[in-house]
Amino acid sequence: MHSVEKALRKVGAEPIVTSDPTDLASADAVVLPGVGASDSVMNALNTLGFSSRVKEFAASGKPLLCVCVGLQVLFNSSEEGELPGLGLIDGNVLLIPTGMTDELGSSMKVPHMGWNQVHFIGDESQRNPVFKDIPQDSHFYFVHSYRCVPDNTAEVVATADYGVEICAAVARGNVVGTQFHPEKSGDIGLKVYENFLELASGTARV
Repeated sequence: MHSVEKALRKVGAEPIVTSDPTDLASADAVVLPGVGASDSVMNALNTLGFSSRVKEFAASGKPLLCVCVGLQVLFNSSEEGELPGLGLIDGNVLLIPTGMTDELGSSMKVPHMGWNQVHFIGDESQRNPVFKDIPQDSHFYFVHSYRCVPDNTAEVVATADYGVEICAAVARGNVVGTQFHPEKSGDIGLKVYENFLELASGTARV
């Protein structure tokens, strides 16, 4: 969370880290970072009263960016836990298969951790504005053991390869989620937050 806040400040935002769900009503945009496991995140969201407020915010049409486990809890369910997700994206979250090997025969460890190439679906004119002006096949930083599988494959807007296809980003209208961590991805990751800030301020072309 500190890294996300720092990244947002670096691109000129004035983020408010809050435990008060009523703050979402006056926000221009919201970032939902995920820390820990699916059930722990959903338990915190439910207990603090954020689940319904996040859904209301998503319905408002304002920009909502969800990162890592924040992306995963957008879905209906996860193999990682028992609690239902927010259900803002139809689909499920599955464990990355274990026991895979790469083309050299080396074991591919789970969690998927480190830099990986991200391929955006379609040409730049078709991309969500959050990914504007980011070179195709740029490298972003990942740390995760589970992968998102949307029911509607058209909502997958970026992929990565880790033995199986990884859904690197999804988008449904104003709701965007990344499996990778922009705040840990150097200048290219900061560009994601810069684009998000433009959306929040209403200056981006949608």
